[in-house]
Amino acid sequence: MKDIAGRMAPYLRPLAWTTLVANILIVVTGGVVRLTGSGLGCPTWPQCQGGSLVPHGAINHHKIIEFTNRSLTDVLVVIAIATLIAAWTTPHRTQAIWIALGIPAQAVLGGITVLTDLNPWIVSLHLMLSMVIIALSVRMLLSVLGRSGRPDVLGIAQAGASAAVLYLGTVVTGAGPHAGDEKAHRNGLSPLQTAQLHTDVVMLLVGLSLALVVLRRTTAAYVLLLTLVINAAIGFTQYFTHLPIGLVAAHMFGASLVAAASAWVLLERRNSLA
Repeated sequence: MKDIAGRMAPYLRPLAWTTLVANILIVVTGGVVRLTGSGLGCPTWPQCQGGSLVPHGAINHHKIIEFTNRSLTDVLVVIAIATLIAAWTTPHRTQAIWIALGIPAQAVLGGITVLTDLNPWIVSLHLMLSMVIIALSVRMLLSVLGRSGRPDVLGIAQAGASAAVLYLGTVVTGAGPHAGDEKAHRNGLSPLQTAQLHTDVVMLLVGLSLALVVLRRTTAAYVLLLTLVINAAIGFTQYFTHLPIGLVAAHMFGASLVAAASAWVLLERRNSLA
């Protein structure tokens, strides 16, 4: 094991980047599943249907989209294992272990969402776990790059606000029309009121991000603010244009970038530009 890890160690940096990018992309593909109404394209778990791991019988686009998204989890597993091996003899091993554990946990939680017929509260947890894995990926990447530091009060405050924004975004989605399947239930909350609460917390986060830009003037702070502004603009546009699928998908991608930027700001070394 040590010999293999030693040969893999030089590839740790590109693998750390790959881990981050792949976990952001899986959020987007998961969003496509939901937005196309394909959440129950494979109606059971861990099989796809009828005791088979792959779809069979009459194949439609819902089955193909859901099965493709499930298959991408296998790619994440391969990347996580390769990263863990590369990190095994380095100080980054524990971080790689947490990410490697998070991928199967995410698969199991995804299975629970299917078995509960896309319960919106479980779907929210499913997305939030992806955001946690993205944050863990940023943590490992910063550590590998030698740019990790200790969180301070302002960094913790913005991370808390970011988590609230991301979670409330899932609640808004759970109240809206994109259920993932035409038979899936909604959470019963008012889309207007939940969207307003989500917007209020976004404004708080924008204020904290402005403070970070003024006080730190680091690349991470600027990236967080820029990502927030762009994603907020997409969010307002999608709301007033009645949630077109393309804009909702872009908003989910932006949410993943916000999670990554928030973790970057929280965990960066602050005595130099990141």
